[in-house]
Amino acid sequence: MTDIEKLSRILSNSVSAVFFGGAGMSTESGIPDFRSANGIYNQKLNQTFLPEEMASHKFFVQHPEEFFAFYRERFVYLDAKPNAGHIALAELERRGILSAVITQNIDGLHQVAGSRVVYELHGSIRRSYCVKCGAKYDIDYVMENVPVPHCEKCGGIVKPDVVLYGEQLDNKTISNSIRAISDADTLIVGGTSLIVYPAAGLIDYFRGRHLILINKTATHADVDAELVIRENIGETLSKAVALID
Repeated sequence: MTDIEKLSRILSNSVSAVFFGGAGMSTESGIPDFRSANGIYNQKLNQTFLPEEMASHKFFVQHPEEFFAFYRERFVYLDAKPNAGHIALAELERRGILSAVITQNIDGLHQVAGSRVVYELHGSIRRSYCVKCGAKYDIDYVMENVPVPHCEKCGGIVKPDVVLYGEQLDNKTISNSIRAISDADTLIVGGTSLIVYPAAGLIDYFRGRHLILINKTATHADVDAELVIRENIGETLSKAVALID
């Protein structure tokens, strides 16, 4: 029996599977892995910054124009489309096999593909809010109001609803994710190196029967997994779902 067939069999017998995904899920849609980027030279500030510095809350506060220029170029990929993996997960949810998607990605592609229960640990580029009055805005408002988007109601800066370095994850999202993983009979971990905490620590709450890793490189959780697949997530999930019938 192939790994795809094993995965398909596990899924066909699952009623509360959960998918926990990272950057590898989005790279198959043409969105580059943020953590692989090199240092960025900013002409105006005459300094070299690491991507992590420019994606920090401190940089957002101290250099808003430079932050938004960087954000629009490196965070937002509106032309990206859901890949076969996103579509397969939405189909698993539709069939009553998958109970939730937990993602570290901020592109919103799971929802575009049709997934309804999605817990976005690091937020989403598709939402924004005024840091002063809390008014809500969409991605178009941030992209169109250059250099710095300001609130139409109070004049405050409109911040993308993404978790920047130095910010805390949303407590409700964490709680929902923990509950979903704790209640899962199958946990599929895909496209994540499991080195970014606290998100990576969520899999420790899994007490179900089947732990599955789909990742091109090794992770610390491989030794505990029933099945480890070193293939593309999209192709793997799509083929497994197709075999369920």
